[in-house]
Amino acid sequence: MFGQMMDQPLLISSQISFAERFHADVEVVTRTVEGPIHRSTWGEVARRSRRLANALLKMGVREGDRVATIAWNTQRHLELYFAVSGLGAILHTINPRLSPEQLAYVVDHAADEWVFFDTTFVKLAEILAARPKSTVRGFVAMTDEAHRPASSIEGLLVHDTLLEAESDALVWPTFDERTASSLCYTSGTSGHPKGVVYSHRSTVLHSYAVTMTDTLALSAADVTLPVVPMFHVNAWGVPYACAMVGSKLVLPGPGLDGKSLTELVEAEGVTSLLGVPTVWANLLAHLASEGKKLGTVKKVVIGGSACPGTMIEAFEKGHNARVIHAWGMTETSPVGTVNVMLPEHEGMPWSEVLSYKLKQGRPMYGVDLRIVDDEGTELPRDGKASGHLQIRGPWVASGYFRQEGSDTHHDGWFATGDIATLDARGTMQITDRSKDVIKSGGEWISSIDLENAALACPGVQTAAAFGLPHPKWQERPMLVVVRAPGTELTANEVMSFLAGRMPRWWLPDAIEFVEALPIGPTGKVLKRTLRERFAGYVFST
Repeated sequence: MFGQMMDQPLLISSQISFAERFHADVEVVTRTVEGPIHRSTWGEVARRSRRLANALLKMGVREGDRVATIAWNTQRHLELYFAVSGLGAILHTINPRLSPEQLAYVVDHAADEWVFFDTTFVKLAEILAARPKSTVRGFVAMTDEAHRPASSIEGLLVHDTLLEAESDALVWPTFDERTASSLCYTSGTSGHPKGVVYSHRSTVLHSYAVTMTDTLALSAADVTLPVVPMFHVNAWGVPYACAMVGSKLVLPGPGLDGKSLTELVEAEGVTSLLGVPTVWANLLAHLASEGKKLGTVKKVVIGGSACPGTMIEAFEKGHNARVIHAWGMTETSPVGTVNVMLPEHEGMPWSEVLSYKLKQGRPMYGVDLRIVDDEGTELPRDGKASGHLQIRGPWVASGYFRQEGSDTHHDGWFATGDIATLDARGTMQITDRSKDVIKSGGEWISSIDLENAALACPGVQTAAAFGLPHPKWQERPMLVVVRAPGTELTANEVMSFLAGRMPRWWLPDAIEFVEALPIGPTGKVLKRTLRERFAGYVFST
């Protein structure tokens, strides 16, 4: 016997339709690629999305077709989020930080038919357009006629001109909620990038999840500024969730530096920030140099890589902004766990609070976690055993685009590539990436713990730890440090600071200083590049 509830599919078009019906006057603000601040509303975004959908239909876009974007966080990109998926086509958001070879690979692998691009990325679009063999039928510059770029691309179309020729009269089609909605490729730090295909169902369920009070708590009371890019994992699902709850949305465009972000926060009264640690390090440095505070910001969601304790303390003690440490991957839509304090943590001293906040948190309803050993045997949830983290849930990928299967999937579980601990309450802490964990003398050394300890040292701006081959111990840790501006920090000073803060055998065998760390397309440190740079390094005895 079935229940007698209405059977309505969970579709992305229903989110923007809901926004237009129930909070049409809530603002959507963009720092445009052209420069000025653009002000709109959810109602206007809904109308323009329908006009864009009509234009896409005239361009021959049909259900299942891939439409690519190479773009910043802007209103035009937001319109594409709803117009493409709303028609049953697939929005392929491309990371512009990919190499030209990887860029061409993902366009070909996805079989994209149209490419929309911000004028910042004209050169990338021209590289794609110049290739003799491609599925791409045409290119659209995401601007207006006044800012049409000079380009060698034949038949180049302009985003706003397409919309001006269309009506906003459109009834969004209805189809199976399991229909593919969007496509995002992993960063491809090893081998070719892999495509992850999200469905309407997974996207809407993920939107519900990140609005819950015990997760990211996105709500109508928020003024939300996602610095996490819309070209990576759908900006952590923020655009969809904000449309659903009616949050004012502030989009930073290409202005991701500390000064530009501070101006937006102050001008728009931003209450909620979301982004990766590298972005927040720059913001905090700018605020410190200007002697400013984040007056309106109430919460800062930090993910993408482990957040150091010094950053948590800077936001919470220095700016009175609550840090929400979260974890996820392209393959998990991306939010899998969120660190929100529990009732039993009330009254804890700050040192214990900070220790807890360094963890990646507990899974949201719908997500299940486990850790296993090298043989696949599940390990105890005691907060001590460390093993390979696996995850499953309705917004977790079951495979990769155009691949039958994957060695990352085991008995219905996805192997994340992370090494982690789990406690009895499900609190998870990443201790390392499986490829980054340092294996010394048969024991594991956490590169993340070593980095966090180094970041607390005065004079250290940023640091990375990784293992290098050792004739006796298999691997030993090396620490690479970027000095804070104006400091003359020495390796002995760093080593003295670390001594006593961790087991003696965890201490790095070498400390080297560099001008900057290599950063990948998603803002993470490229440790493979560091290993290659220091290959053959001989530790002193």
